[in-house]
Amino acid sequence: MKTTDFPSMLSDFLLKELPNIRNQSSNTIISYRDTYVRLLIYCRDVLSMKPERISVADLTAERLVDYLNWLEQDCNNSINTRNQRLAAIHSLFRYIQMQSPEYLFQCQQILGIPYKKAEKHPVGYLSEDETKALLSTPDTSTRKGRRDQALLTLLYDSGARVQELVDLRVGDLRLNTPAQVKLTGKGRKTRYVPLMDKTVALLRQYLLENNIDTPVSFEHPLFFNSQRKKLTRQGVAYILCKYADLCNIQQVSPHKLRHTKAMHLTEADVNPIFIRDFLGHTDLKVTEIYSKTSIKMKKAALDKMNSGKTVIPDKPVKDWTNDNSLLDWLNGLKR
Repeated sequence: MKTTDFPSMLSDFLLKELPNIRNQSSNTIISYRDTYVRLLIYCRDVLSMKPERISVADLTAERLVDYLNWLEQDCNNSINTRNQRLAAIHSLFRYIQMQSPEYLFQCQQILGIPYKKAEKHPVGYLSEDETKALLSTPDTSTRKGRRDQALLTLLYDSGARVQELVDLRVGDLRLNTPAQVKLTGKGRKTRYVPLMDKTVALLRQYLLENNIDTPVSFEHPLFFNSQRKKLTRQGVAYILCKYADLCNIQQVSPHKLRHTKAMHLTEADVNPIFIRDFLGHTDLKVTEIYSKTSIKMKKAALDKMNSGKTVIPDKPVKDWTNDNSLLDWLNGLKR
């Protein structure tokens, strides 16, 4: 009789392994779950397999590659989305191989499925003038406008991911010197980010106006809607895009504002290690993309080079092939 072991393993992975052992955030778990939901839909609609009857042995590397191709070709998923789905699959089958060693070879084949190389796009960010215009656009004569200005200013000043912003509680703010905000990022890792004086002033006014400036309100969402429920990621994106449209700024997103802060820190010649910790990156290589992208820094480097001695020689360069001492040294390397 066929063993339908996949449903139980998938349930244990989602309900026990990810939240309890790996301490993954709810957003990561939801993202993983969506991958497996799509996989079950593929098995049902394309392979005519009942989800409750699927076994681990049914999910071969070949079938999973077909699933990834289906996501990209039939569902119009981007290469980045395809790679995110593959990461979730890899994570699941690393778990399965530890729980059921009899599937070790099959799991190794699945873990060998490579990520697809995606075209790299330049990092998008706002100029200093665009940033100033955006942050000054909210109508501060209204209560909602003052909230929106505080929200956008904090989003930029902290370089927070949008999920980190919407998860903020009043108690995550420290407005006394040294002012800072506690952000909880990927993998539930926390970091403390310093705040500018102007941001502090806006937040003080916002807390006071909304009666959430006392310790009793420490667990209250920092930014909330008319029902006093915390704003959603979509809500923050809507607020940002509304003011960007008024400023005639195109293709803006909360993450673009994060890139903007990182780029401005980079162009201010701030130590890359500080920027890495400020943004919550785990690898300095991720942070280095900003220095590689900045046109301002490239121009400054060229200006600095051109301000010195010319690199073009005035006299003909001696032909090194006639330099006997150099040739003897090079020949000596062969021995």
